Amino acid sequence: MAGKLNKKVLCFIDEHGTPGVGPLHLGGVLVLARDAGRVDKAFSDALEPTANEIHAVGLDDLYLQTLLTRFRDSVTPHSLTMINQHIAPKGGEPPVLYAKAVVETVKAGLKRFQTDVLRRDTIGNVDVILDLNHHNEHPAFDAEIALAQRHDGRFRAVRRVARLDSAASRLLQLADAVAYSRKWVENRTFNARTLRERFGIQMP
Repeated sequence: MAGKLNKKVLCFIDEHGTPGVGPLHLGGVLVLARDAGRVDKAFSDALEPTANEIHAVGLDDLYLQTLLTRFRDSVTPHSLTMINQHIAPKGGEPPVLYAKAVVETVKAGLKRFQTDVLRRDTIGNVDVILDLNHHNEHPAFDAEIALAQRHDGRFRAVRRVARLDSAASRLLQLADAVAYSRKWVENRTFNARTLRERFGIQMP
């Protein structure tokens, strides 16, 4: 039982928008560490063999929707959670706003992950992997994250927060696409239910 409770969870986070400047949407991809390689390969295999780093904002919407559909069809059901979190515009220091947005997204994602993948009430041993940017390198960001790790509900399960260049991680690129997908709900291409049923992306 102890082994089951200590399964490592990886939570990849990327954003669409800028903290403190209009709407901000975060995409989260949560997987068990043991499954991350398979999920990464499934997303890579859905791309053309020559594809370099992808950025959702630079892709045609129909292409991106087809890509996400191919990916969804190729992964084992209930092997991951993908979540799109809307962050309402707020005033404040951008690194702090970004940290609060990450905390909110991780907590919402872990709640769904517990239900859909782990299927239990407890969760621990979580690593959060962020797309490296100037907001999440700021000391104010680190201070806010450390505070949440000590006191903020499910976020207390987070053991480590790491930053990577998204070029090094297909799962960060997938999180970027998940963040961008909010656009299709806002412009009424899809509703939240269709987003979930077609691509597996949940909106809390």
